[in-house]
Formats: sequence, C-alpha cells, structure tokens
Amino acid sequence: VNLVQILYKKFSQILSDIGENEGGIDKFSRGYESFGIHRCADGGLYCKEWAPGAEGVFLTGDFNGWNPFSYPYKKLDYGKWELYIPPKQNKSVLVPHGSKLKVVITSKSGEILYRISPWAKYVAREGGNVNYDWICWDPEHPYKFKHSRPKKPKSVRIYESHVGISSHEGKIASYKHFTCNVLPRIKDLGYNCIQLMAIMEHAYYASFGYQITSFFAASSRYGTPEELKELVDTAHSMGITVLLDVVHSHASKNSEDGLNMFDGTDSCYFHSGPRGTHDLWDSKLFAYSNWEVLRFLLSNIRWWLEEYCFDGFRFDGVTSMLYHHHGMGQSFSGDYNEYFGLQVDEDALTYLMLANHLIHTLYPDSITIAEVKLALNSWFSCLNLPSCWDYRLASPYPLIKEFKDEDWNMGNIVYTLTNRRYLEKCIAYAESHDQALVGDKTLAFWLMDAEMYTNMSVLAPFTPVIDRGIQLHKMIRLITHALGGEGYLNFMGNEFGHPEWLDFPRKGNNESYHYARRQFHLTDDDLLRYKFLNNFDRDMNRLEERCGWLSAPQAFVSEKHEGNKIIAFERAGLLFIFNFHPNKNSDAAEYGGHQRLDHNTDFFSEPLEQNGRHYSLLSFSIIGSHFLTSKNVDLHTKNLNKEDNSKFHK
Repeated sequence: VNLVQILYKKFSQILSDIGENEGGIDKFSRGYESFGIHRCADGGLYCKEWAPGAEGVFLTGDFNGWNPFSYPYKKLDYGKWELYIPPKQNKSVLVPHGSKLKVVITSKSGEILYRISPWAKYVAREGGNVNYDWICWDPEHPYKFKHSRPKKPKSVRIYESHVGISSHEGKIASYKHFTCNVLPRIKDLGYNCIQLMAIMEHAYYASFGYQITSFFAASSRYGTPEELKELVDTAHSMGITVLLDVVHSHASKNSEDGLNMFDGTDSCYFHSGPRGTHDLWDSKLFAYSNWEVLRFLLSNIRWWLEEYCFDGFRFDGVTSMLYHHHGMGQSFSGDYNEYFGLQVDEDALTYLMLANHLIHTLYPDSITIAEVKLALNSWFSCLNLPSCWDYRLASPYPLIKEFKDEDWNMGNIVYTLTNRRYLEKCIAYAESHDQALVGDKTLAFWLMDAEMYTNMSVLAPFTPVIDRGIQLHKMIRLITHALGGEGYLNFMGNEFGHPEWLDFPRKGNNESYHYARRQFHLTDDDLLRYKFLNNFDRDMNRLEERCGWLSAPQAFVSEKHEGNKIIAFERAGLLFIFNFHPNKNSDAAEYGGHQRLDHNTDFFSEPLEQNGRHYSLLSFSIIGSHFLTSKNVDLHTKNLNKEDNSKFHK
C-alpha cells in the first residue's frame, strides 16, 4: 500500500510538472508535430532534434547532393537543435516524397556520425543494403479513414497476429494480404480484437519485432504506411478492435539505423553504462526519468493512436521494466517481498501510469494490456486510484509439459486458472506466440507430436494419440476461455492446431522461411481433421459472444473430483462440466468426436445439496467439455427457481 501511494504521488507530481512546464500532457505528447522534419505552409522545411551530447547537428540527403554540412541546425536550450530551410524560389518541394535523408552528428570527440532521426516516420532497406534508410514519407494522397472506431467490447477475445507470417507461402506476407485473406477468417472465428505484433520497425526480422530500431515507423517489409492504415480501417469496418504490441521496455542496440548512440553518447535516450543494457536481450534500456525520453515515449503512444487509429496497446516486457533486476533469475513464487521493495523501478512504473492516463484521456474506450507478473492493479483499485493498465496477461498452466494427462490434478488446474486477485482483470490464454516459437511446442504438438503429419486425415481411422489429442486440445482451450480470466487470447493458427512451430529466417536455419508461415489452408480441406478444431474454436467464441462469461464475475467452482477427473463450475448463467478422464468421454461429430451423446436430452436438478449448492443434477452422459444453461438459475445468489422444476436446457 505504501509503494502504491508513493507511486501515485510521484505520478501526480510529474503530471503537474508537465502541466506547469509544457502546457499539459496533451501538448507534451505531440512531440512528433515538431521533432523530425516537417513541411511548412510556405513550402519551407522545419527540423528539430534532441541531441544533448552532440557538438553539431546537420541535415543531408538527396535534396542537397548529400553535402553533410550545408544545412546546420541551431543549438537551443536543453540539448535541442532546430533548423529552418526556406522554400525554393520556384516553390518546388524541398524534400520530395520518397527521397532519402540523414541527420549528421559531430560528436564531442570529433566523430562524424550519420543517423536516422528518432522521429522518422518511414524507413526501408533497399536491395542488399545492411542498414535501413530514412525516407521522406509525404504522399500526395494520404489514406483517409472511412470507418469509426468500434465500441469497446464487453468481452475481449484477442487474435494475436503477425502480418509477415500470415501466408502459407515461404515469404514475408503483406499488409494487403492480411487485410484481404486473414481479417475475414478472424471475423468468422468470432474474435473481436486483433493484437498486431512486429509493426514498429525492427531491422532484424527474426527478433519477432522486439528489437525496435524506428519507433514511429510502421515496418516497411510488409508494405506502406497507407496499407497498414487500410488494414486497421478494414478491421474497424468489421467491428474488430485493433491493438498494437508496443515495445517500450527496451530498444535495439543498432546505432546507424537505431536510437543507440544517436548523439555520440550512450546516455541520450538510455541509461549510461551497465544500467543501460539488458544482458539477456542484448538491448538498450530507456532512462524513464529523463524529461525528453518521457516526451518521446508518450508522443510515440499518441502517434499510433492518432495516425494509425489503433485502439489500444499490449505493453511488452513490463516485468523487465518494473524491476532493476528485470525479472532475471526470479521465481516470483507469490511472496510479496519478491514483488515490492527497492528492486522496483519507480521511474518505469510512473511512466506506465502516465501512458495509461494519456491513452484513456484521449480515447476512454481504449484497451491496455501489460505482460507482467505483478498484480499491481488490484492495489490501485482497492485504494480507488487510477490503474496502470486495464488487463494483465496471465500465464498459461504448463501441465502438459510436466505430467501425462491421466496424472493431471484437477485442483491444480482450477487453482492456476482462478489464481488472480480481486478486482484484477486478466487475459487468459492456453498458448501465445511464445509457445509457438522454435525451442518450445504448440499445444497441439505437445498432445499429438509427429502423428500430426501422418494421421490427421479423416480417411484414416482415429489413432489413440490423435483422438485424445483433439479432445484435450478443445477442452484445454475452453476451460481456459471460461475459467481463466476476463479476456481470452489465441495466437494465429493455434486455434486449429497448427502442425509446425514458428522459426524466422536466420543463419541457424539457412535463412529459411519454411517455418515462418501459417498454413490456414489446412482448415479448408474437408479431408483433414484440422477443420474440427477450427469449428470448435469458432463456436466457442460465438457462444461467449451470446452468453458473455468473460465479462461476468469470476466462476463458482462446485466440483474438482480427482477420481473421475471432473471439473464443474458456474459462470454467466452457464454450468460447465469438464471430464478429463482418459477413457470416459465423448463429444460431437462436427468437432471431431464420436456422436455418442443425445443432444435432445433434458437435465433436471433435484433438491439434493452437493458441494455447498442447494440443488444438484446427475448426468450419466458427460462429454469431454460440456456446458448446460438455464434461464431459471440465479448463479450469483446460489438459489434455484423451484417453480419451473429447475430444468436445465442444453
């Protein structure tokens, strides 16, 4: 409680200082309107940079024949530099759309450094070049959004996506491809939110987008900024919310096409010395207490909201941000001493509070998600203070890695899925992109392994491995969906049990794109069993849309039977019954089951107390994952309506 109060006081003080010195956070977060380069109304060019360690700053490029010193910046206070280039006499454009630029820095040690502006809106790598080029992006006909932002969904069902791997072909897919081919699939599957990964420009493709080099530039390897805007706009037309996977926890160590050593020192945007380096990720760490770093990061948040109309963010690597040890070597077993104390980076946490405040001030319906171990929001909520984020990304239960399914403990499954603090909203997932990466296995691969290559044809008889694997794949996802949180996330392709891991082209695999793709066509083949998993995922989401269990209060678990491997719980007017027994289950044919259940069966409750409930029912025909609904059951007050014989309708 003391830490939360200290943090809120610090947040309030910085917010007040921004108001006093910058005219408020609204003006402060518009840095992209003055920093970088901007065409003026008179046809001239205004340029501005922050380079406190520089001896001199210049602008060069195609427009001046790459003369490095013909356009020097004027030095201002606080390490800022500005340049105004008057218009040409013939009124032609000084720096045409598509032309290349560089900032030239002369360091105090006498070095001449060619840099990309930290505020560059578009960068690209041409031909066989190693480094990216800064390219002026000022199209004659910029994209104009046609559709309004969708309303914030009551239940958040997130489809975690990567544009580059969205094709089955061995190449980098485009924004256009994703818009035309993947968005309709996402809509059909019942997901109402997309989380786009690897959008902020990153020079190294195999970093999965987590080594950012240009924070204001949309990745050019997938297409143009206008095509990304079209993607977002098309998603909005479908009623789909679009989140950006934002990486403010660290940055690439690249200097020629990144932020590192921008002004010739290691302390411009980052901490100087060892504190400025993440030893595990081999990347640079922001100095969140620095005034201009705050301007840069908050302006970056606003840029993606305003320019590209994103509806919120998933903040990556928040655990690393919050602690001076960055989570390395920490178990986070639940002891409060592990979470609170001198190891907390108060500056980083204060920045996150400022970012969340800005986001919801600009767009109240925005969504923020933190990848973090610390359940800090519950403490802020208890004290009626503004939160740091809307949702915390929960961790999956690694039961399939540690035990055979016949040895799964029902109590442990329930505990893991419900172990979240009061007033803390979580996004649950059975597997995210982390589990799909090479070195790990997807859920389907853990369950079925090599038989996925040989026994997924409907023309072949069910093998015990495929049969059991398909049933468990559905059950694990449904119980996570229904019990694990207030939102749900799935990584693209995993809904149908994508048969291969994810591995980006790199030296270790001879720069192959074979595993950097998603084979959506497998679900379209009626002769393959992938369609059953896809159908189940679709209908699971559609049922949640109808019944709204994710936006309902947490579930009441009434049964955890180890002998029968049964879990039963109630949520949102639904009774969920899961049978994890290895040889006593069945389900519907359209989901790859055996049609052993009569779907016309009615179930009746009786006034027999069981597990603290006044009424109970007996079912002799329980499928692997089965839920019964009733319009006559008040699950929140734990009373049943006796007048209608407490009939449950499937």
